[in-house]
Amino acid sequence: MLYFMNDYSEGAHPDVLEALIKTNEEKLPGYGTDYYSEEAKKKICKWINRDADIFFISGGTQTNKIVIDALLSSYEGVIAVDTGHVSCHEAGAIENTGHKVMTLQNEEGKLSANDVEEYVRCFYEDENHEHMVFPGMVYISYPTEFGTLYSKKELTELYDVCKHYRLPLYIDGARLGYGLCTGDLSIEELASLCDVFYIGGTKVGALCGEAIVFKEKAPKHFVTFIKQHGALLAKGRLLGVQFDALFTDQLYMRISKHAIDMAMIMKEELKKRDYRFAIDSPTNQQFIIVENDKLEDIKKHVMYSFWQRYDETHTIIRLATSWATTKEDVEKLFQYL
Repeated sequence: MLYFMNDYSEGAHPDVLEALIKTNEEKLPGYGTDYYSEEAKKKICKWINRDADIFFISGGTQTNKIVIDALLSSYEGVIAVDTGHVSCHEAGAIENTGHKVMTLQNEEGKLSANDVEEYVRCFYEDENHEHMVFPGMVYISYPTEFGTLYSKKELTELYDVCKHYRLPLYIDGARLGYGLCTGDLSIEELASLCDVFYIGGTKVGALCGEAIVFKEKAPKHFVTFIKQHGALLAKGRLLGVQFDALFTDQLYMRISKHAIDMAMIMKEELKKRDYRFAIDSPTNQQFIIVENDKLEDIKKHVMYSFWQRYDETHTIIRLATSWATTKEDVEKLFQYL
Protein backbone atom coordinates (compact mmCIF):
# COMPACT_ATOMS: atom_id res chain seq x y z
CA MET A 1 0.00 0.00 0.00
CA LEU A 2 1.25 3.48 -0.94
CA TYR A 3 0.64 6.33 1.48
CA PHE A 4 -0.15 9.77 0.09
CA MET A 5 -2.93 10.50 2.57
CA ASN A 6 -1.11 13.23 4.51
CA ASP A 7 2.29 14.55 5.60
CA TYR A 8 2.22 13.03 9.09
CA SER A 9 1.67 9.31 8.45
CA GLU A 10 5.21 8.48 9.61
CA GLY A 11 6.88 9.13 12.96
CA ALA A 12 9.80 11.52 13.18
CA HIS A 13 12.51 12.27 10.64
CA PRO A 14 15.54 10.06 11.48
CA ASP A 15 17.63 13.05 12.59
CA VAL A 16 14.89 14.16 15.00
CA LEU A 17 14.45 10.63 16.32
CA GLU A 18 18.20 10.30 16.78
CA ALA A 19 18.24 13.50 18.85
CA LEU A 20 15.47 12.14 21.08
CA ILE A 21 17.30 8.86 21.58
CA LYS A 22 20.67 10.55 22.17
CA THR A 23 19.27 12.79 24.91
CA ASN A 24 16.91 10.23 26.39
CA GLU A 25 18.85 9.51 29.59
CA GLU A 26 19.87 13.08 30.33
CA LYS A 27 18.43 14.54 33.51
CA LEU A 28 16.67 17.79 32.59
CA PRO A 29 14.26 20.21 34.29
CA GLY A 30 10.63 20.12 33.22
CA TYR A 31 8.00 22.32 31.59
CA GLY A 32 10.20 23.59 28.76
CA THR A 33 12.90 25.10 30.99
CA ASP A 34 15.54 22.64 29.76
CA TYR A 35 18.70 23.41 27.79
CA TYR A 36 17.39 22.06 24.47
CA SER A 37 14.22 24.12 24.58
CA GLU A 38 16.28 27.25 25.20
CA GLU A 39 18.68 26.37 22.38
CA ALA A 40 15.74 25.77 20.01
CA LYS A 41 14.33 29.19 20.86
CA LYS A 42 17.69 30.85 20.15
CA LYS A 43 17.96 29.08 16.80
CA ILE A 44 14.42 30.09 15.82
CA CYS A 45 15.15 33.73 16.73
CA LYS A 46 18.25 33.60 14.58
CA TRP A 47 16.23 32.07 11.73
CA ILE A 48 13.57 34.80 11.79
CA ASN A 49 16.26 37.44 12.45
CA ARG A 50 14.55 39.02 15.44
CA ASP A 51 13.93 38.54 19.14
CA ALA A 52 10.65 36.84 19.95
CA ASP A 53 8.70 35.09 22.70
CA ILE A 54 8.52 31.40 21.78
CA PHE A 55 6.48 28.56 23.30
CA PHE A 56 6.24 24.90 22.35
CA ILE A 57 2.87 23.10 22.16
CA SER A 58 2.22 19.48 21.20
CA GLY A 59 -0.36 19.93 18.42
CA GLY A 60 -1.97 22.35 15.99
CA THR A 61 -5.54 22.48 17.30
CA GLN A 62 -4.23 23.03 20.84
CA THR A 63 -2.00 25.80 19.51
CA ASN A 64 -4.81 27.59 17.69
CA LYS A 65 -7.16 27.30 20.63
CA ILE A 66 -4.60 28.67 23.09
CA VAL A 67 -3.40 31.58 20.94
CA ILE A 68 -6.88 32.70 19.93
CA ASP A 69 -8.31 32.41 23.43
CA ALA A 70 -5.34 34.33 24.85
CA LEU A 71 -5.65 37.22 22.40
CA LEU A 72 -9.41 37.75 22.58
CA SER A 73 -11.62 39.35 25.17
CA SER A 74 -14.78 37.48 26.17
CA TYR A 75 -16.97 39.47 23.77
CA GLU A 76 -14.68 39.06 20.74
CA GLY A 77 -14.42 36.57 17.88
CA VAL A 78 -11.85 35.67 15.25
CA ILE A 79 -12.18 36.37 11.52
CA ALA A 80 -11.23 33.47 9.24
CA VAL A 81 -12.13 32.11 5.83
CA ASP A 82 -14.89 29.52 5.58
CA THR A 83 -12.32 26.87 4.65
CA GLY A 84 -9.91 27.75 7.45
CA HIS A 85 -8.79 25.00 9.78
CA VAL A 86 -10.37 26.72 12.79
CA SER A 87 -13.60 27.09 10.82
CA CYS A 88 -14.24 23.51 9.82
CA HIS A 89 -11.62 21.00 10.99
CA GLU A 90 -11.21 21.63 14.71
CA ALA A 91 -14.52 20.29 16.02
CA GLY A 92 -15.58 23.64 17.42
CA ALA A 93 -12.45 23.98 19.59
CA ILE A 94 -12.47 27.77 19.25
CA GLU A 95 -16.20 28.05 19.94
CA ASN A 96 -15.65 25.83 22.97
CA THR A 97 -13.62 28.67 24.52
CA GLY A 98 -16.60 31.01 24.08
CA HIS A 99 -15.28 32.76 20.97
CA LYS A 100 -17.12 32.87 17.67
CA VAL A 101 -15.35 32.08 14.40
CA MET A 102 -16.57 34.76 11.98
CA THR A 103 -16.22 33.25 8.52
CA LEU A 104 -15.72 35.10 5.24
CA GLN A 105 -15.77 33.64 1.72
CA ASN A 106 -12.40 32.24 0.68
CA GLU A 107 -10.62 33.08 -2.56
CA GLU A 108 -8.67 29.92 -3.39
CA GLY A 109 -8.39 29.30 0.32
CA LYS A 110 -7.21 32.84 1.08
CA LEU A 111 -8.67 35.75 3.03
CA SER A 112 -9.00 39.00 1.10
CA ALA A 113 -7.84 42.25 2.70
CA ASN A 114 -10.80 44.01 1.07
CA ASP A 115 -13.26 41.54 2.56
CA VAL A 116 -11.81 42.00 6.04
CA GLU A 117 -11.88 45.79 5.70
CA GLU A 118 -15.50 45.73 4.52
CA TYR A 119 -16.58 43.35 7.28
CA VAL A 120 -15.00 45.36 10.09
CA ARG A 121 -16.10 48.72 8.68
CA CYS A 122 -19.70 47.53 8.31
CA PHE A 123 -19.59 46.13 11.84
CA TYR A 124 -18.71 49.51 13.35
CA GLU A 125 -21.19 51.33 11.10
CA ASP A 126 -23.97 49.13 12.49
CA GLU A 127 -25.66 51.13 15.25
CA ASN A 128 -26.40 47.85 17.05
CA HIS A 129 -22.81 46.63 17.12
CA GLU A 130 -22.63 46.83 20.92
CA HIS A 131 -25.08 43.92 20.90
CA MET A 132 -22.89 41.82 18.60
CA VAL A 133 -19.68 39.79 18.75
CA PHE A 134 -16.76 42.14 18.09
CA PRO A 135 -14.11 41.19 15.53
CA GLY A 136 -11.04 40.82 17.74
CA MET A 137 -8.35 39.26 15.54
CA VAL A 138 -7.71 37.69 12.14
CA TYR A 139 -6.61 34.10 11.46
CA ILE A 140 -5.03 32.79 8.25
CA SER A 141 -3.01 29.72 7.25
CA TYR A 142 0.26 29.68 5.31
CA PRO A 143 0.00 27.58 3.22
CA THR A 144 -3.78 27.52 3.16
CA GLU A 145 -5.83 24.36 3.52
CA PHE A 146 -5.86 24.23 -0.30
CA GLY A 147 -2.07 24.42 -0.53
CA THR A 148 -2.21 27.98 -1.91
CA LEU A 149 0.00 30.83 -0.75
CA TYR A 150 -0.37 34.50 0.09
CA SER A 151 1.95 36.69 -1.93
CA LYS A 152 4.01 39.32 -0.15
CA LYS A 153 1.66 41.93 -1.59
CA GLU A 154 -1.47 40.13 -0.36
CA LEU A 155 -0.10 39.61 3.13
CA THR A 156 1.09 43.22 3.33
CA GLU A 157 -2.36 44.50 2.36
CA LEU A 158 -4.05 42.22 4.87
CA TYR A 159 -1.71 43.24 7.68
CA ASP A 160 -2.23 46.92 6.88
CA VAL A 161 -5.97 46.44 7.38
CA CYS A 162 -5.38 44.55 10.62
CA LYS A 163 -3.12 47.29 11.96
CA HIS A 164 -5.61 49.98 10.98
CA TYR A 165 -8.35 48.32 13.04
CA ARG A 166 -5.93 47.11 15.74
CA LEU A 167 -6.69 43.45 15.06
CA PRO A 168 -3.84 41.02 15.77
CA LEU A 169 -3.00 38.91 12.71
CA TYR A 170 -2.26 35.28 13.52
CA ILE A 171 -0.75 32.88 10.97
CA ASP A 172 -1.27 29.14 11.31
CA GLY A 173 1.99 27.66 10.02
CA ALA A 174 1.19 23.97 10.31
CA ARG A 175 2.95 23.51 6.95
CA LEU A 176 5.06 26.66 7.09
CA GLY A 177 8.20 25.12 5.62
CA TYR A 178 6.43 24.05 2.44
CA GLY A 179 5.14 27.57 1.88
CA LEU A 180 8.54 29.15 2.45
CA CYS A 181 10.09 26.81 -0.12
CA THR A 182 7.78 27.93 -2.91
CA GLY A 183 6.31 31.36 -2.09
CA ASP A 184 7.76 34.84 -2.51
CA LEU A 185 7.90 35.47 1.25
CA SER A 186 11.04 34.94 3.30
CA ILE A 187 10.67 33.92 6.93
CA GLU A 188 11.91 37.37 7.98
CA GLU A 189 9.20 39.02 5.89
CA LEU A 190 6.46 36.71 7.13
CA ALA A 191 7.46 37.30 10.74
CA SER A 192 7.29 41.06 10.21
CA LEU A 193 3.86 40.93 8.54
CA CYS A 194 1.91 39.43 11.43
CA ASP A 195 1.71 39.61 15.20
CA VAL A 196 2.02 35.94 15.99
CA PHE A 197 2.53 32.75 14.00
CA TYR A 198 3.42 29.17 14.66
CA ILE A 199 6.03 26.94 13.11
CA GLY A 200 4.53 23.54 12.39
CA GLY A 201 6.58 20.55 13.39
CA THR A 202 4.02 17.74 13.34
CA LYS A 203 3.57 17.96 9.56
CA VAL A 204 7.21 18.84 8.83
CA GLY A 205 9.28 16.04 10.27
CA ALA A 206 8.66 16.12 14.03
CA LEU A 207 7.10 13.33 16.03
CA CYS A 208 4.77 16.07 17.31
CA GLY A 209 4.98 19.71 18.24
CA GLU A 210 4.47 23.30 17.13
CA ALA A 211 6.35 26.48 18.07
CA ILE A 212 4.32 29.62 18.80
CA VAL A 213 6.23 32.81 17.93
CA PHE A 214 5.11 36.19 19.27
CA LYS A 215 7.14 38.87 17.52
CA GLU A 216 6.52 41.21 20.46
CA LYS A 217 5.81 40.19 24.03
CA ALA A 218 3.41 37.32 24.59
CA PRO A 219 0.24 37.98 26.62
CA LYS A 220 1.07 38.17 30.31
CA HIS A 221 1.32 34.90 32.21
CA PHE A 222 1.11 32.97 28.95
CA VAL A 223 2.71 29.86 30.47
CA THR A 224 -0.02 29.83 33.11
CA PHE A 225 -2.59 30.18 30.33
CA ILE A 226 -1.06 27.17 28.52
CA LYS A 227 -1.27 25.23 31.78
CA GLN A 228 -4.96 26.10 32.17
CA HIS A 229 -5.58 24.64 28.73
CA GLY A 230 -3.91 21.38 29.74
CA ALA A 231 -1.11 21.86 27.21
CA LEU A 232 1.97 22.45 29.37
CA LEU A 233 4.00 19.24 29.14
CA ALA A 234 5.95 18.23 32.23
CA LYS A 235 8.42 16.62 29.83
CA GLY A 236 8.78 19.79 27.77
CA ARG A 237 12.12 18.43 26.60
CA LEU A 238 10.17 16.23 24.17
CA LEU A 239 9.37 19.33 22.11
CA GLY A 240 12.57 21.26 22.79
CA VAL A 241 14.84 18.46 21.62
CA GLN A 242 12.85 18.05 18.42
CA PHE A 243 12.87 21.73 17.50
CA ASP A 244 16.54 22.00 18.39
CA ALA A 245 17.17 19.22 15.86
CA LEU A 246 14.84 20.71 13.24
CA PHE A 247 16.71 24.02 13.39
CA THR A 248 20.18 22.52 13.28
CA ASP A 249 21.89 22.49 9.86
CA GLN A 250 18.71 23.77 8.18
CA LEU A 251 16.95 20.42 8.64
CA TYR A 252 13.50 22.05 8.74
CA MET A 253 13.92 23.60 5.31
CA ARG A 254 15.68 20.56 3.86
CA ILE A 255 12.74 18.40 4.91
CA SER A 256 10.34 20.90 3.35
CA LYS A 257 12.26 21.12 0.08
CA HIS A 258 12.36 17.34 -0.29
CA ALA A 259 8.58 17.08 0.09
CA ILE A 260 8.09 19.88 -2.45
CA ASP A 261 10.47 18.21 -4.92
CA MET A 262 8.51 14.96 -4.69
CA ALA A 263 5.19 16.81 -5.07
CA MET A 264 6.40 18.63 -8.19
CA ILE A 265 7.51 15.36 -9.82
CA MET A 266 4.08 13.99 -9.06
CA LYS A 267 2.34 17.11 -10.33
CA GLU A 268 4.16 17.09 -13.66
CA GLU A 269 3.30 13.44 -14.25
CA LEU A 270 -0.35 14.10 -13.36
CA LYS A 271 -0.39 16.87 -15.96
CA LYS A 272 1.08 14.55 -18.58
CA ARG A 273 -1.69 12.08 -17.87
CA ASP A 274 -4.33 14.81 -18.30
CA TYR A 275 -5.57 14.80 -14.74
CA ARG A 276 -7.60 17.85 -13.82
CA PHE A 277 -6.58 19.83 -10.77
CA ALA A 278 -9.20 21.27 -8.44
CA ILE A 279 -6.77 24.08 -7.59
CA ASP A 280 -3.24 24.98 -8.62
CA SER A 281 -1.19 24.24 -5.51
CA PRO A 282 2.57 24.95 -5.51
CA THR A 283 3.07 23.04 -2.26
CA ASN A 284 3.23 19.43 -1.06
CA GLN A 285 -0.56 19.01 -1.29
CA GLN A 286 -2.01 18.29 -4.72
CA PHE A 287 -5.76 18.16 -5.35
CA ILE A 288 -7.00 16.19 -8.34
CA ILE A 289 -10.42 15.38 -9.76
CA VAL A 290 -10.99 11.64 -10.21
CA GLU A 291 -13.86 9.59 -11.57
CA ASN A 292 -15.67 7.79 -8.77
CA ASP A 293 -15.48 4.45 -10.59
CA LYS A 294 -11.72 4.79 -10.88
CA LEU A 295 -11.37 5.58 -7.17
CA GLU A 296 -12.60 2.10 -6.30
CA ASP A 297 -9.53 0.61 -7.98
CA ILE A 298 -7.12 3.28 -6.69
CA LYS A 299 -8.08 2.81 -3.03
CA LYS A 300 -7.00 -0.83 -3.21
CA HIS A 301 -3.41 0.32 -3.61
CA VAL A 302 -3.15 3.97 -2.55
CA MET A 303 -4.10 5.77 0.66
CA TYR A 304 -5.30 9.27 -0.19
CA SER A 305 -7.45 11.91 1.49
CA PHE A 306 -11.03 12.47 0.40
CA TRP A 307 -11.46 16.21 -0.04
CA GLN A 308 -14.94 16.85 -1.37
CA ARG A 309 -17.46 15.78 -3.98
CA TYR A 310 -16.90 17.49 -7.31
CA ASP A 311 -20.09 16.35 -9.01
CA GLU A 312 -22.23 13.23 -9.18
CA THR A 313 -19.53 11.19 -10.89
CA HIS A 314 -16.29 12.79 -9.70
CA THR A 315 -14.48 13.38 -6.40
CA ILE A 316 -11.63 15.67 -5.40
CA ILE A 317 -8.87 13.82 -3.58
CA ARG A 318 -5.69 15.11 -1.97
CA LEU A 319 -2.28 13.55 -2.50
CA ALA A 320 0.36 14.75 -0.03
CA THR A 321 4.10 14.21 0.19
CA SER A 322 6.41 14.33 3.22
CA TRP A 323 10.01 13.88 4.33
CA ALA A 324 9.54 10.13 3.89
CA THR A 325 8.18 10.19 0.32
CA THR A 326 10.65 8.71 -2.15
CA LYS A 327 10.92 9.04 -5.89
CA GLU A 328 10.17 5.33 -6.07
CA ASP A 329 6.92 5.92 -4.19
CA VAL A 330 5.90 8.54 -6.74
CA GLU A 331 6.77 6.26 -9.66
CA LYS A 332 4.77 3.38 -8.15
CA LEU A 333 1.82 5.71 -7.64
CA PHE A 334 1.35 6.01 -11.38
CA GLN A 335 0.94 2.28 -11.74
CA TYR A 336 -2.49 2.80 -10.17
CA LEU A 337 -3.55 6.26 -11.39
